[in-house]
Amino acid sequence: MQKTATFSPTLTPRVKRWTPSLKGVLPFILPVAVILFWQLSSHLGWLSSSILPSPWAVFQDGIALTKSGELPKNLSISLYRATLGLLIGGGLGLVLGILNGTSNLCRLLFDSSIQMVRNIPHLALIPLIILWLGINESAKISLVAIGTMFPVYINTFTGIRAVDPDLLEMGKSYNLSKRDLFSKIILPAALPQVLVGVRYALGVMWTTLIVAETISASSGIGYMATNAEDFVDMQTVVLCIVIYAILGKISDLVAKSLEALLLNWQTTGRTES
Repeated sequence: MQKTATFSPTLTPRVKRWTPSLKGVLPFILPVAVILFWQLSSHLGWLSSSILPSPWAVFQDGIALTKSGELPKNLSISLYRATLGLLIGGGLGLVLGILNGTSNLCRLLFDSSIQMVRNIPHLALIPLIILWLGINESAKISLVAIGTMFPVYINTFTGIRAVDPDLLEMGKSYNLSKRDLFSKIILPAALPQVLVGVRYALGVMWTTLIVAETISASSGIGYMATNAEDFVDMQTVVLCIVIYAILGKISDLVAKSLEALLLNWQTTGRTES
């Protein structure tokens, strides 16, 4: 019997060789195109420097502020506030989410109150926090902690409550202790949802810090932007916006790397099956 040729939708060796490179390049095409068009528009006079300075002018301003030491100092202060606030708020949200997700007693005692507070816009608490803590570091860190706590809490709580009951029954049938049941079944099953909360909290962290550093602050990237605005220094204002965008992108990459590391077992399971 004569065999008929069948079409196989596999990639050619050349396409296979270039696919990883294309995946690495594609995300940068649009940002680079925007920057080039922005620079061209400024160079040709289509865009006034008083409205939006050119990318080259912003870059030169960043170099000057780096050499003077002002940018590294304020950037390190902002990173300190953001990191400490995330650790405090995210840690508290994780603990509360685990407690309320695994204990019906804790859920009945705390969840309703937490949900009421969660629905209050945390930025609306700024006047109250200033009255309580003043305008020092603790006020800014506390505001970031409040903003990052609830995304981690709600996703941790939801992830734990959504664990398949059949998995829990299977664990109990193997006579697993409560600790083993949590570490081997509940936590791995809830981890994807927990990491979604962490990723969302990273975005809230920078948004909150921007606002916190523009109110009665004397340091930080937000303070630099506010101070530059008072002196109509558009290059520094745009530079601060670009820095926040870069920090947000780095945070997102960190979150993706964390997901790839902690959820590697999911990919391995799919590959083996």
